Amino acid sequence: MAVLDILKLPDPRLKRLAAPVGRFDRGLRELAADLEETRLAGPSAVGIAAPQVGRLERIVIVDVSGRPKTPNHGYLVLVNPEIVHWEGFAIGREGCLSVPDYTGNVIRATGIRLKAQDLEGRVHEYVMEGFEARAVQHELDHLDGLLFVDRVVSRRTDLHRRKVHQT
Repeated sequence: MAVLDILKLPDPRLKRLAAPVGRFDRGLRELAADLEETRLAGPSAVGIAAPQVGRLERIVIVDVSGRPKTPNHGYLVLVNPEIVHWEGFAIGREGCLSVPDYTGNVIRATGIRLKAQDLEGRVHEYVMEGFEARAVQHELDHLDGLLFVDRVVSRRTDLHRRKVHQT
């Protein structure tokens, strides 16, 4: 396992479309392990997508279980994920390992139904709501070459520079 370098905006690789995973083998499991180690090394990251480390494959990891009182499915490795239904909408603040200096207000569905494969290629379906649904939508955007800054309604009013506290 290794902590991989995170691509940061304006790296053009972040804007590319990720290809579906076709081989469920040791290489995929190693990529997932490296993604998880990289996510854990990031500042309070709840998700990571393969394109953020320069791998244009449709695999993301999401784990919001560390947030109290947040309904969730725990640690998830989602391969070839696809949202098959969504409902509602809400504005929420998002940040990203690939855009470390900013956060932004983004409109997302409040509930989703997701279909994805696991590392063995088995298909699973999940019903998600609230913060978990938001986190999954954020990560899936990376697979399509989108960042949260592409979804803010107004860069003037909805994009915020992160405060850096020095000790």
